[in-house]
Amino acid sequence: MELSTYLRILRRNWIMVVAFTLLGLVAATAYTLSIKPTYTAQTKLFLATQSSGSVGDLQQGNTFIQARVQSYVEAAMTPAVLEPAAESLGKPVDELVGKVTASAGPNTVIISIVATDSSAVQAAAIAQAVGESLIEVIDELEKPTNGTGSSPVRLSVVTPAAPPAEPSAPNNRLNIALGGAIGLALGTGLALLRNVLDTKVRGETDLQRVTDAPVLGGIAFDGDATKKPLLTQAPSQGTRAESFRQIRTNLQFAHVSHGSKAVLVTSSLPGEGKSTTAINLAIAVAQGGQSVALVDADLRRSRVGEYLGLEKNAGLTTALLGKADLSELLQHWGQDELYVLTAGQTPHNPSELLGTEAMKNLILRLEQDFDAVIIDAPPLLPVTDAAVLAQHVGGVVLMVGSSRVKLPDLEKSLNALDMVEADVLGVVLNFLPVKGPDAYAYSYYSYETDQPKAKKRNKKAADRKNSRPPALDSIEPSRDHAAR
Repeated sequence: MELSTYLRILRRNWIMVVAFTLLGLVAATAYTLSIKPTYTAQTKLFLATQSSGSVGDLQQGNTFIQARVQSYVEAAMTPAVLEPAAESLGKPVDELVGKVTASAGPNTVIISIVATDSSAVQAAAIAQAVGESLIEVIDELEKPTNGTGSSPVRLSVVTPAAPPAEPSAPNNRLNIALGGAIGLALGTGLALLRNVLDTKVRGETDLQRVTDAPVLGGIAFDGDATKKPLLTQAPSQGTRAESFRQIRTNLQFAHVSHGSKAVLVTSSLPGEGKSTTAINLAIAVAQGGQSVALVDADLRRSRVGEYLGLEKNAGLTTALLGKADLSELLQHWGQDELYVLTAGQTPHNPSELLGTEAMKNLILRLEQDFDAVIIDAPPLLPVTDAAVLAQHVGGVVLMVGSSRVKLPDLEKSLNALDMVEADVLGVVLNFLPVKGPDAYAYSYYSYETDQPKAKKRNKKAADRKNSRPPALDSIEPSRDHAAR
């Protein structure tokens, strides 16, 4: 994955990452405060020879003490040294074990005695006592065996032990920083794991994992759309209206090479906004000056008539069964050249009815008399209606509800369309968040300069309207669009 992908994952899960980071900081702080502070004191001893002979003697003596220094370091931890030190401090020798360490660096004759204790004074006292005890023990051990003469080496205190001003442990800053780092790493790891396990489509990046179909546009989530779903109910210069204008424009470019004028709008599952998108897309195309036929082919759960407030008991099924002519069933809506064919009565065999030759001829007839035909079809996965209809139209627009459909379901839908050799014109993302990594935002210029032209066009279109819808055969596209 690219860096931008990781950043997007972190932005999606930033609350979890921050929560775990804070949890790590709090846990580290609590742990640090629960630890009793310990203090470290140190004394340093210098090892030298007693002789002061020639240069050769000094070099020989230096080699001797360097060979001995590691032995003295080990001797510092023996009972011979610790017992006298413990006795001088009035403590049991077991208490000193684990509190005292001795060390000497390479090529050095300085021995460091380090002691730790919960008391700064006691730590200094222990280090000093062990150092003095080591001096006495080494002096005794290095004396000649005959008991006469002095030790050839001499240990001297060069750095006396002093009570430390601050505790050596715990390291509050380090512990808290480690706690925050561990929390951050854990939160980031869980965010990445969640991204792997989460198969919901949330944005265009997720969409690209299963299809290379172009994205015709995105529709941001709008709480007012539930009460005011129609494009005519939204502000004309608002984001929602601009979204459908962009989809309309992109769809025209995607559909420019097709001989068929019919476009099918469907989705993978119910609730992804296909019906409202089909309606608003038809309205947007009609507002662009084209004559549009909107067909509600969702015979199982028709919604177009309900949204537009039209008669829905007589419509598509009525025409397919030959009970009425198509021209009698089309209902004009709005001020533009938009005509709606509602679903009609629910039949017992919707799939078979939509796959008949009558349905194919109905679409061809609409294409002859309208600039655009937009068909609202059922979802692809629950029923086969949309796949059947996809064979009669020039292209398919697939709605994808953000966070409402999973990648496997979307892949199944695309495979179903591929099996019937449907031409997927593109995908429209719906319910996109207004904030966050998958947010959908528009920046556009004001369209106030185009309003006089739009009003003039709408007035001409209104003058051509009659009080009732004209017969289908009498509907003709406007001259400028016919010229196109």
